[in-house]
Amino acid sequence: MPKIKTKSSAKKRFKVSGNGKFIRNKAYRRHILTKKNAKKKRRLRQHPVVDETNVKALKRLLPYL
Repeated sequence: MPKIKTKSSAKKRFKVSGNGKFIRNKAYRRHILTKKNAKKKRRLRQHPVVDETNVKALKRLLPYL
């Protein structure tokens, strides 16, 4: 069997955590941070886990992670 290519776009956007879950980036944290209050900025620091409904598709896109 030939090797499966990893999707470059997915490789740049997702990482696998230590316990095997996919980590994604959050929206609304790139710029204009002065208008956001401290509570919102604090919540934006955390990296959310990808929803279970998308994990199967991600495993197909990232076969070797």
